[in-house]
Amino acid sequence: MAAHKSPFDLSKCARPNIVALQPYRCARDDYKDDGTNILLDANENAFGPGLNLESGGKLANGAVNGHAENRKLEVDLLGLNRYPDPHQPELKELLCNLRNTHNHTSKSLRPENLFVGVGSDEAIDALLRCFCTPGHDKILTCPPTYGMYAVSAQVNDLQVVKVPLDTRNKFALRPDAINQALSTDPSIKIVYICSPGNPTAHLVSKSNLQKVLEHPTWNGIVVLDEAYIDFAPDGSSLAEWVTEWPNLVVMQTLSKAFGLAGIRLGAAFASPEIARLLNNLKAPYNISSPTSAIAIAALAPGNLKVMRANRAKILKQRERLLAELPKIDGIGQFLGGQDSNFLLVEILDKPRDRGGEPSNEVALKVYEALAENKGVVVRFRGKEVGCTGCLRITVGTEEEVDKLLQEIKQVMGDIHRGQAVVNGNWQEEMRQIEANEVIA
Repeated sequence: MAAHKSPFDLSKCARPNIVALQPYRCARDDYKDDGTNILLDANENAFGPGLNLESGGKLANGAVNGHAENRKLEVDLLGLNRYPDPHQPELKELLCNLRNTHNHTSKSLRPENLFVGVGSDEAIDALLRCFCTPGHDKILTCPPTYGMYAVSAQVNDLQVVKVPLDTRNKFALRPDAINQALSTDPSIKIVYICSPGNPTAHLVSKSNLQKVLEHPTWNGIVVLDEAYIDFAPDGSSLAEWVTEWPNLVVMQTLSKAFGLAGIRLGAAFASPEIARLLNNLKAPYNISSPTSAIAIAALAPGNLKVMRANRAKILKQRERLLAELPKIDGIGQFLGGQDSNFLLVEILDKPRDRGGEPSNEVALKVYEALAENKGVVVRFRGKEVGCTGCLRITVGTEEEVDKLLQEIKQVMGDIHRGQAVVNGNWQEEMRQIEANEVIA
């Protein structure tokens, strides 16, 4: 076909903020799940789905006191020609039952308090579209934090105001600094707070969150992202607190403790008024029938027991990493908290007893050597605020932790023995930036 002239110019037709958008990079862009790698980079649940499965992968069925303890998982294949329930009332009821602990209020969550979406990411974006005017409003984030808040802001043509966490105090929230920013700039409509933080693993204190909620003049939304809340001490979730604070939204997911990242199911707890707005603007059938069926099964009593048993195994291996990693020459301090299924740890340019300091150059070498030579994939986070020289390591199974400890000890020894001076240059800087940009 002969070429012909066209007035179409993609660079001028597309929105400028979308043209400028850098491609989203996730954990599997660099190192694939090919069955040979140990993947400790995306904070997935290494022990698998929180479902009572038989050896063949089918959901086991049983009964306790005459009731279905492990709900039979049925995906109606013949019904896949029909659209799913747009409202998901049964799923919402079960999520409310899970979080109605009454540790923080005597009030109870109801299905009217819920929005469910494709992972937490749909809720992040929906909140921006609901409350922020493109090209005018702003959001506030507290770095180091989850990268999707800023990505979604750019997609929606919103500016990001940053109030860093307190790097000298385990990455604690700085409510006074946040409130000052909110008082100064009324165009900030949403504050995103991650608790436990990613990559900090630090649980935000209830009192610090309350200080932001009690701002005397600011008219906006506080979003608490509790993706990792089930790895924190029991009773830590503030989901039910949305019944007390009309501008609080609490996001959660089944991707982490429940081990169901593959079904992409997230939830946002909010006042009925906010939940109604989010449900009004979503696509009508955003949760598929298979996703709904699996999520409902996962919230049955017998499968919740499996989830909690897997969580206990993760916490056991987390304690093991906390004890064993510091014994390796060149491993520095753990930064942040210990409230998640990952740890943030410093990598030093030489052993501590020889005056070692956190080093991005060495951390990047360790990250690359582990992944490319040892088949152990962790996450480089050295370019984040307060995270110089840091790797974020997801807690794996006992066997995976064995492998990690063995290989990182060897890699650290090889680097320190063969290292004279690490030459920093622009290529090294670009490799660090690229490794750090992965969002997970």
